Amino acid sequence: MSKQVVVVGGGVIGLLTAFNLAAKVGHVVVCDQGEVGRESSWAGGGIVSPLYPWRYSPAVTALAHWSQDFYPQLGERLFASTGVDPEVHTTGLYWLDLDDEAQALAWAEREQRPLSAVDISAAYDAVPVLGPGFKRAIYMAGVANVRNPRLVKSLKAALLAMPNVTLREHCQITGFAQQGGRVAGVQTADGVLAADEVVLSAGAWSGDLLRTLGLALPVEPVKGQMILFKCAEDFLPSMVLAKGRYAIPRRDGHILVGSTLEHAGYDKTPTGDALQSLKASAVELLPELEGATVVAHWAGLRPGSPEGIPYIGPVPGHAGLWLNCGHYRNGLVLAPASCQLFTDLLTGAEPIIDPAPYAPAGRLG
Repeated sequence: MSKQVVVVGGGVIGLLTAFNLAAKVGHVVVCDQGEVGRESSWAGGGIVSPLYPWRYSPAVTALAHWSQDFYPQLGERLFASTGVDPEVHTTGLYWLDLDDEAQALAWAEREQRPLSAVDISAAYDAVPVLGPGFKRAIYMAGVANVRNPRLVKSLKAALLAMPNVTLREHCQITGFAQQGGRVAGVQTADGVLAADEVVLSAGAWSGDLLRTLGLALPVEPVKGQMILFKCAEDFLPSMVLAKGRYAIPRRDGHILVGSTLEHAGYDKTPTGDALQSLKASAVELLPELEGATVVAHWAGLRPGSPEGIPYIGPVPGHAGLWLNCGHYRNGLVLAPASCQLFTDLLTGAEPIIDPAPYAPAGRLG
């Protein structure tokens, strides 16, 4: 297939879409309004699971399961080809004092996932630094986290090494070019960038761009703030989650604690209130963090969408335009499956899972 495909948006979804397409089409151009991967993809925690997987629809579950199984080989492949290790770090995850524990366990049995109730003493034995007072725990073995900034760097390096891929950073897309009744490219400050197919993967900004065609995509920015501590490498052996907040250990001892959920438009300013709230959650989960230094505090914008179900597929009535966006809190979790499914659809291959729940048809205004 000798097509030129333009991917609008260089987050993990856009980069991995380009990575998959490069082996199937003639040329891929990735355009990002800033540096690739510096928005939601850089800001997230990188847990390779939805925070509460049993609370999501089967559509999200199907993508999550495929991605969880695929992530280790993706990490190995990228590390081998670029020398940049995305650090897919398998630690398992403890949920503490859940209100809907019974629902979680029923979901695990139905979906045959390795999640089970454990005695709280076993949780304290496994995670000695855990704060006091927790009464109940469930645990899922095999849950990994990926170090998302390193994943972005690895994907960027892989794409730069591909002769038929072009990365255009600081390239503002203002709209779409149309010709002969189809979308035939994108409008940039330097003029029209022609394409046989255009893929919109612009995260929280996707709705704004689609509005230029008179289409309403219910994707909006949802701010999330996080903090990072530096501890000993063996300080936290597993991810832990309680009261909507989580702590994620990186291999080098960094501990990431998040996150807030704020509807504040496109404002990404970290706030003092959020910092104090996140610190309090961190100390409740892991009291030894009381004296630890916060080495970073930042915010990002998630692409909020109804039920967190992404839009993957062609835009009806606009031949040549495709969507792979709206992953809300689970972009990193769902990326491998979303981008493989998207590639299958664009190239006419047999899709890895049923694409119907993600189709834009019937879901746009």
